[in-house]
Amino acid sequence: MVLTTTNLAAGESVSSTFASRYVRTALPRFQLPDYSIPKEAAYQIISDELMLDGNPRLNLASFVTTWMEPECDRLIMSAINKNYVDMDEYPVTTELQNRCVNIIAHLFNAPIGEDETAIGVGTVGSSEAIMLAGLAFKRKWQNRRKAEGKPYDKPNIVTGANVQVCWEKFARYFEVELKEVKLREGFYVMDPEKAVEMVDENTICVAAILGSTLTGEFEDVKLLNDLLVEKNKQTGWVTPIHVDAASGGFIAPFLHPELEWDFRLPLVKSINASGHKYGLVYAGVGWVVWRSKEDLPEELIFHINYLGADQPTFTLNFSKGSSHIIAQYYQFIRLGYEGYKNIMENCVENARILKEGIESTGRFDIVSKDSGVPLVAFKLKDSSQHTVFEISESLRRFGWIVPAYTMPPDAEHVAVLRVVIREDFSRSLAERLVSDINKVLLEIDALPSRIAKIAAVTSEISGNEGTVPKKTINEVQKEVITFWNRLVEKKKKTNGVC
Repeated sequence: MVLTTTNLAAGESVSSTFASRYVRTALPRFQLPDYSIPKEAAYQIISDELMLDGNPRLNLASFVTTWMEPECDRLIMSAINKNYVDMDEYPVTTELQNRCVNIIAHLFNAPIGEDETAIGVGTVGSSEAIMLAGLAFKRKWQNRRKAEGKPYDKPNIVTGANVQVCWEKFARYFEVELKEVKLREGFYVMDPEKAVEMVDENTICVAAILGSTLTGEFEDVKLLNDLLVEKNKQTGWVTPIHVDAASGGFIAPFLHPELEWDFRLPLVKSINASGHKYGLVYAGVGWVVWRSKEDLPEELIFHINYLGADQPTFTLNFSKGSSHIIAQYYQFIRLGYEGYKNIMENCVENARILKEGIESTGRFDIVSKDSGVPLVAFKLKDSSQHTVFEISESLRRFGWIVPAYTMPPDAEHVAVLRVVIREDFSRSLAERLVSDINKVLLEIDALPSRIAKIAAVTSEISGNEGTVPKKTINEVQKEVITFWNRLVEKKKKTNGVC
C-alpha cells in the first residue's frame, strides 16, 4: 500500500484554508509558480478573486444567456470532457448536432425536401458563423468571376454601419472591402435602398441584420430582397443576401411568424443565429445554415480520417466542447415552439414595463423600437449638464451593468444607454432598475456639471484656453463623447488584454 504524505509548515492548520499560509503568501500572477499548493487553497484564492466580477444576471449589456435549468446544467457537466470534433467516438453527440441544424433550418423555412437534410454547422458563436458564411460567399463569387474570365481580386461586402464588429473582422482578416451604409439620427439601421445603390459587380453579398446590436431593430430584409432582385435583373449580376440573425433568429419565428426575412426570400442564401443569445444556451454556441448544398462550395469542406472515420469539417477551429450542442438540443425538446414563444412574449412584456418606467422619469427619449429584440435603448433629453456615461457609471454602485455608447457614423453625436431583456430579467428587476435610475438622477442633479469641466479640458487640449465659448448642445455632446472615448482608450493602453 502506498502512503501519500504532505509536508506542512510547523504549526500550520490543516482544517481551514483561511488559516493556512497560502492565503497570505503572494503568488506570481504572470509566471508559473515554483511549487504546488493544495487544491482547496487554489480553489479559494480564485473564488475570492472572482467575487469582484460583476453579477452576470445584472449584466444588462449582454445578449448572452446567463441562466439555464439545473437539469441542463447537469447535462452540460456530464459532457464537459467530450470533444465535439471526435464524431466517430461520440456519434450520438454528432447526431444531436445534426438534429439541431435541421430544427433551425426548418424554423428558418429552408427549402428542404422530405428525404433531404439541412446544410449547416454548429460554431462557437455567430462570429465564427459569419466568417464561414462570408468565406462561402467569397469563394462562390471568385469561382464565378474566374469562369467568366473577369478579375476576382477586389471583393466587397455591403452592410449598414450598425453591424457588429465581427463583420469588420471578417473584412480585414479575409481581405474583403467593407462598404457601410451610414446611419442618421432617428434611423439607426441599414437603408435597403442605399445599400442596393452601393452594390457593384464585385459585391459578394449584402448583409442584413435581424436585430441590431444598437437598438434591437429588425432591418427590412424583404424590401432589400425585392430591390436586389430588380437590380440583378437589370445588371445580370447574382448578388445574394446573408441574414445576420444572431439576436433575432430565435425571436422572429415565434413573435413574428408572418415576417418574411428568411429562406422564404429567394436571395437569402445563408443565415447565422446565436444559440447562446435567444437560443437560450450559455455562451459558446452559434449556428450557420445554408439554403442548399450549392450555396456552400465543396472545396471549403475538409475531410479527415485520423480520428477513426471519414469526417467532413468546415469550421475555423478544430477541437471544442460538446456540452453546448447538447444544451441547445435540450432547450429545443424541452421548450418546443410553445415554450420559446412564451419566453419571448415574456421578454417583450418586461421590456414594455421597463420602457414605461424610464419614460415616466420625464428625462429620457426612447431610441429603440417596440418590434425587434426585447431591449430598451434610451438617451437623455437634455445632455447640457450631465451625460449617459455618468448614469452608467453611477448605476454600477447598485450592481447594474448598463452600457453607454455612441452611435456609428453619421450619428456619432447621439449617445445612449441600453438594457437588454433576457429570460431571467423579471418584472420586479425592471421595477427595481427604474427605482435605481431615479436615485441616480437625483444624485447627479445635486452634483456640479461635468460638461463645463470637460469642455474646459478639451478647450485646453486644443489650445483654446480662457473662456469657453457658448456652443450648441450637439457640439457639447461631441466634446463630451470625445473626452470619454479618450478615457476609454487610455484604459485600453494600460490593460494589455485584447
